[in-house]
Amino acid sequence: MRAKFFLSVSLLLCVVSAAVAVAQTQTITHNTWKEGKPMPVALQGAPAAVLGNEIYVVGGWGKNGTVRQTQIYNPTTNKWRRGTPLPTPTCDASAAVVKDVLYVIGGQTSCPNQNVTNTVWAYYPKINKWIQKSSMPTPRWETGIAVENDIIYVFGGFTPEGGDQDLSVVESYNPATDTWTEEMSLPNQAQLPAVGLIGGTIVVAGGYQNGNDVTGDTESYNATENMWTALNSDPTARGLACAGAIGLKLYDAGGSNPSHDSLTLAESFTLSTQTWKTLARMPHGAEAPGAAVYDGRLYCFGGGKDPDLDNFTHYVQIYQP
Repeated sequence: MRAKFFLSVSLLLCVVSAAVAVAQTQTITHNTWKEGKPMPVALQGAPAAVLGNEIYVVGGWGKNGTVRQTQIYNPTTNKWRRGTPLPTPTCDASAAVVKDVLYVIGGQTSCPNQNVTNTVWAYYPKINKWIQKSSMPTPRWETGIAVENDIIYVFGGFTPEGGDQDLSVVESYNPATDTWTEEMSLPNQAQLPAVGLIGGTIVVAGGYQNGNDVTGDTESYNATENMWTALNSDPTARGLACAGAIGLKLYDAGGSNPSHDSLTLAESFTLSTQTWKTLARMPHGAEAPGAAVYDGRLYCFGGGKDPDLDNFTHYVQIYQP
């Protein structure tokens, strides 16, 4: 009798485990978008980065102008909370995390298109403070950014100094020594290109060039050798997109064209085969949204909509590859 009881319990546990496994498998639908809880404040030009188990969306500009605020999103609970504001209003900056410290680099102190800055702020969550670091050598906004081997690389961007111009400059920042180094320039200009670290290679795709032109130029950067390699171009030229690397692919969603029409197109780039693939479209167009990768998903925060530069959104759009 006891043997039959244990056999029944074992069979029941197997059935339950199988049902749980099936349910878990069914909860993930690939190549799909979903929406998270909207941002408390609608913004564009607010960079995002993962710090711990949360995503920090810092600064940006909206209906009340350029802001200092830090909005913190928890992907697990789908809830927002307020963080310690930046010391100064900042928009169109770039953000990255190294060893549990959040760095906000460059941008503008008044959007749109005013007061370029090269200031670097570092947020230390253990003491809940922002501390100013060594300034970036080249003041600029809307740069691409990536971290490789605990070094922050800042690509391209835009500056109004010496006449409006998109940039090809590349500079790296070492948080351990608080120093900047000039690296080999991008082969082409790039204002807010799509950037991602795939393995040990940084891929940079698209961006604005020569003022209002956009490009699909795609290159890879080897930080160890400080060298660039040309890759197959993105068939859709655009800039100001939501982008990040997941696994062995770069994902590039939204952005805009020379008319500043906000796009919903999403694509992936596989480095090993140099192939671009069209994916499911975003629910909402987004120009210059904040972008972050967390737990194998691409998160896009806010952004501008359509050609109107003052049409700010608070959407949280989440892509599951």
